[in-house]
Amino acid sequence: MADFPSKVTTETSSPNSQSSQQGGNSLSGLTANMTNRMDISFIRSIPAILMLVEIISGLLQWALIASAPYTVLPVYGWVMFVAVTLWILTTILFFMILFGAQQILTSIPWPLTVMVYHATAAGLYLSAFTANAASVRPFYFTYYYGQMAAASFFGAVAAMAYGGSAYLSYMDWKGDGGNAATNTVPT
Repeated sequence: MADFPSKVTTETSSPNSQSSQQGGNSLSGLTANMTNRMDISFIRSIPAILMLVEIISGLLQWALIASAPYTVLPVYGWVMFVAVTLWILTTILFFMILFGAQQILTSIPWPLTVMVYHATAAGLYLSAFTANAASVRPFYFTYYYGQMAAASFFGAVAAMAYGGSAYLSYMDWKGDGGNAATNTVPT
């Protein structure tokens, strides 16, 4: 029989958690926890860049429309609804993915959920862009013509970014091994 070592030392907690329990700087522990959960590789990926383009172009679109008298034409109500709603939802989704919600909320099929979201958003933004572009003409002889035309441009950029994100999330979903039988059969 092998000899058991006479002295065994084990450490069950990290030094950071001991210092926070002993009245240490809890803010530094909180920020260390946040940076440990942040997925830095996601920020450098093409889906993250597309999501940032969606967020920025969506923000510019609804800000340009909101600064003009958009209530003159009822179609801008739809454009504002789509732009603001998808801007908020995309910002939330971006931060959820950035901070690793996939590891916390494992019951959600993330590749499928993200694919359905982006495909739906692409369709909604395509309709909003079309409505925005078709409604620029009444502002032709006003001060707001350039703003509405720029809003239409940013709507087109957002629609293309959502389309690209839908395609990439579809490829991610298909590459994920959606068929459980192929993953569980021993080879």
